[in-house]
Parts: sequence; C-alpha cells; structure tokens
Amino acid sequence: MPSCVLAYSGGLDTSVILGWLIERGYEVHAVYVDLGQPCEDRQAILQKAKNIGAKSARIIDAQEELCRDFAFPVMQWQAKYEGVYLLGTSIARPLITKVCLQVAREVGAEAFAHGATGKGNDQCRFQLAADALQPSMAVIAPWRIEEFRRQFPGRSEMIEFCRQRNIPVKATVSKPYSSDENCLHISYEAGRLEDLSVNGCELVEFGMTVSPQQAPDQPEKVTISFESGIPVAVNVKRPSAAE
Repeated sequence: MPSCVLAYSGGLDTSVILGWLIERGYEVHAVYVDLGQPCEDRQAILQKAKNIGAKSARIIDAQEELCRDFAFPVMQWQAKYEGVYLLGTSIARPLITKVCLQVAREVGAEAFAHGATGKGNDQCRFQLAADALQPSMAVIAPWRIEEFRRQFPGRSEMIEFCRQRNIPVKATVSKPYSSDENCLHISYEAGRLEDLSVNGCELVEFGMTVSPQQAPDQPEKVTISFESGIPVAVNVKRPSAAE
C-alpha cells in the first residue's frame, strides 16, 4: 500500500483530501503543524483525522521556529507580497513542508500531500520547498489532478462529500468560505468573499480580534523593545519569540 504524509489543517479541503486519498488506497499520516492557530481545537482535529481513517495523526509544535526564523526576518525586511499583501500565510508554507518531510522520513512515507489549489502561489511554495529539502520525495497536490477537480468542481460538492461521510467541517453551503490561521494572522477566502461588493467584515466570524464596534474604548499602551531589528521584550519582560 502506498503511503503519504498529509499537511492536515482539519479544514474542508484537507479533510476531503484525506478521505479521497484513503479511498484511492493510500495509507495517510496526517500532520497538524501547530503554528499557534488561535481558534482551533487541536485534539478535536486529531480525532477527526483518525475518524476519517488516517493511519496516524500527530501535532508538531513549530510556533517558536515560525516566529524566530520566519516572522522576525519578514518584519525586518518589511516584506509584503507585491508591496501590499502581508505574508502571514505564505511565510509558513516552507516550514510546514519541512515538518511534514521530517515525519515522512520517520514513518517511511513515499509522498508528501497538501491541499493548496493548483493555480495558486501556495502550491508553488509547497512544491519548491519540498524539491529543495528532499528532491526524491513525491508531492501529491490533488488540486492539480484532473480526476479530483472533476469530482469536486466547487465547495458545495466538497461539503456534500463530508456530509455523506459524517466528517464535521466549519464550512457550510451558506458560508462556504475558508480560513487560514497561525499566531501571526487569520486570512479568509472563497465563496462570497470573492465578490468585491460584499463587506467581508460583516460576513466572517472574527477569531483573533473583534470588530471595532465591540472593541474597548480605552487604549492600552505597550512598549516593545528591539535589538538589531528583532523584538526582544514587551513591557520590559523578555518572553520567547512565540510568546
């Protein structure tokens, strides 16, 4: 039986991909890379992966490495995609790949699978990171596979796939957007959010913050200390990078 490691978030796409790979004969090891996602029940996500049929499911904590080796350099460079878009999502992809490849070597998996869309930049980030770190590792990107795209032309079909198999997901037909979270940010996409006339702030559920209308009226003053462009202390206290 062929085996693979899946970068598993517990969301709609990777839950469908997990079930789809299993139904096609793969032994799948689900890896949830903990990047400080603030809105997720990690143990529930692991249990969901096992319920779907994963051979194994594990959490790997990479919060400190994300902040120390990825986020802080981005802050130093003030790097933005095309000078505008913040890199909260994209900067984490090479690290997710690195962690999944480590697990793949441990379990003897032949391939690394991810849920990035076939025409997006994330699939390039996963692919290039895997090629750089372990060129011999096969990469499975279902959204680049015609059979998968025919079966799931839209999110409604994916939601129905999960409903038929009793796979719980946050996405619904009425709210078919997805989110990507880590300790740096939350981004939302898909569904009605693609309509520029829609006020996204009224549509999505806030996770790390609240709407301005619900925010406290009194400001809080915070002093952040930097050394060589790297934040090292908050209000004199020197926490870890992730803290």
